[in-house]
Amino acid sequence: MPSPPIPPLPDDFIRVWGVPFAPWDFARTVDEVERLIESGRAAYFMTVNIHTAMLIHNSTAMRKVVDAAAFVVADGMPLVWASRLLPRRLPERVTGADLVPAICQRAAQRGYRLFFLGGAPGVGELAAGNLSARFPGLQVVGIESPPYRPTTPAEDAELLERIRATRPHLLFVAYGQPKGELWVHQNSSALAGTVCVQIGGSLDFAAGRILRAPKWMQRVGLEWFYRLAREPRRLFTRYAQNALFVGCMLIADLCSLGRRNQNGSPPHDPITTAPER
Repeated sequence: MPSPPIPPLPDDFIRVWGVPFAPWDFARTVDEVERLIESGRAAYFMTVNIHTAMLIHNSTAMRKVVDAAAFVVADGMPLVWASRLLPRRLPERVTGADLVPAICQRAAQRGYRLFFLGGAPGVGELAAGNLSARFPGLQVVGIESPPYRPTTPAEDAELLERIRATRPHLLFVAYGQPKGELWVHQNSSALAGTVCVQIGGSLDFAAGRILRAPKWMQRVGLEWFYRLAREPRRLFTRYAQNALFVGCMLIADLCSLGRRNQNGSPPHDPITTAPER
């Protein structure tokens, strides 16, 4: 029996700071995740925030991860704001923290099986319990919290076999960055019929271990400030690096825009037809 066709990539994308984002709103993204699952093929998608964009900018390995993704959505208001300097804009921020419960709701409705991988011991169980209570019928078929140490090839193979044995439709990976993205890129092809996504700290949100910022702070792009105020020692260095990256990228964008305006040339259209897969 022939394999079902690979879902087509977005017919166009908006490239912001070197990252090709799908021009989708939140509702469209949830629909596309379902479409990817229904294709029956091994695949992964990405939610890229500022820190991930910085890692992609600085790492050839991370750029390969992006190139092989089924699609990428923008999980950061600065990315949305930067797109406003382009001929076409990203419609809105699509966060992993919002996608996880929305995808779980769709999974409960469609009967999709989920697997949670990563996070501190007990966090996956808390998240699964909370999400199952919110969405009756949700099928969580596996939860693993691998040790915080380098694993052996034998342990890696055993983990993949345990995941395959549960036949999940969707694998939520909650590793750090860039470990999670690299793991998904390296292993997703070995998980036939499974769609993978690295969700990182979104598992802690789902478990209720970390509170999200008030809605108004999320809307105006201040969620980072809320998190920094709550965890300054853990997040200060990371957010300082992110701020420097955003500043450099915006300056480069504005300089490029100024040169185009000075030369009287039409703005370059960042929409690029997706490469054939």
